[in-house]
Amino acid sequence: MTWRSARLRILLLVMVGTIINYIARNSLGVLAPQLKADLAITTEQYSYIVGAFQLAYTLMQPIGGMLIDKIGLTAGFALFALAWSLANMAHGAARGWLSLAAFRGMLGMAEAAAIPAGMKTIGEWFPDRERSVAVGWFNAGTSLGAVIAPVLAAVVAKVYGWQAAFVVTGALGVLFAAAWYKFYRSPGDASYVTSQELAEIREGQRPVEASATTLGAIAKTKRFWAIAVPRFLAEPAWQTFSFWIPLYLAKERGMDITQIALFAWVPFLAADAGGILGGYLAPFLQRWRGLSLEGSRIAGISLGAVMMIAPGCVGLVASPYAAIALLSLGGFAHQIISVLINTLSADVFPKGDIAKANGLVGMAGWTGGLLFSLAIGQLADRIGYAPLFACLGAFDLIGAVWLFAMRRHLILQKA
Repeated sequence: MTWRSARLRILLLVMVGTIINYIARNSLGVLAPQLKADLAITTEQYSYIVGAFQLAYTLMQPIGGMLIDKIGLTAGFALFALAWSLANMAHGAARGWLSLAAFRGMLGMAEAAAIPAGMKTIGEWFPDRERSVAVGWFNAGTSLGAVIAPVLAAVVAKVYGWQAAFVVTGALGVLFAAAWYKFYRSPGDASYVTSQELAEIREGQRPVEASATTLGAIAKTKRFWAIAVPRFLAEPAWQTFSFWIPLYLAKERGMDITQIALFAWVPFLAADAGGILGGYLAPFLQRWRGLSLEGSRIAGISLGAVMMIAPGCVGLVASPYAAIALLSLGGFAHQIISVLINTLSADVFPKGDIAKANGLVGMAGWTGGLLFSLAIGQLADRIGYAPLFACLGAFDLIGAVWLFAMRRHLILQKA
């Protein structure tokens, strides 16, 4: 892949969409302390607001993926991007926790198609050997959006109010929707891809067994459950980082909105590095240890799971800066896991099923995130955040063991 290749330009375009998607969804976290005060929202009610987004996102992911597979990426992703933009801007009209939860639910429904659409894009445009690297850079968009969101939302909120922060972060998606619809085409339909590059893409993609065509058929396969269970156990960490770190820093570490804006983005910057490294880690392990394509993904996930012990130890440190450092290591580790689990869904399912299969795997993950967020809402004021962060350190280890047990016969198989 060269700097002039069409697939690199497509990767940059889908990264921009992911960045804007995560700016919209992560703005709530940094504004949460101000929203709680202005709208008289309790911690428990805030968990319901977060839960509304998570529930809608969870249920909509396979449906969004199925729609993307059916109507195509060009129109499908543009429509979903426009919808999430309007939903996010509507947050500024909230007058209490119920209306805010309703708008969050709308946002969750619209944003649910973003990752399935991104994975389908990569599945269409990238040879197998480049796929994990492409997913690493694509996934970096999630973290970069989460880096930008606290700063952008906090600055706009301080100058113009929290209502304006939602409008500004939402409006970015309108611009992306127009750009995506104008420029994105599948490799065989794109005028900007050369015949040489098109042949390279097609020859570099191994055949995958025939399309399962339905969500039910995908859910009955062993390969789906091999990936879905680790994703269920991994996602609570990312949901906690995205929606609860600002409140944790405010409540347990005594930070105000300015300090949160200065520090809440650091774990996501580390996550960017982890996501990019995770993409390169798999091909490195293939070369260094002679692992199969799939085995290299599993080995990288296992390494990330061991590193997730770090955020589990947040309650053991007194310094807020040490806590941020441990959370940053957790963000780094989680994105290694996330990149490689997402890549597996593109590896083991055919192109015609990638979006809906990834959406179904994502549904499993977001179910875990939703349940854990609700648990935080019920328990954080009673027992504190430390025991809850400790759980995150154990979940990924269990997921890695499950994945290894389910797919161990493929780890040493040559690619």
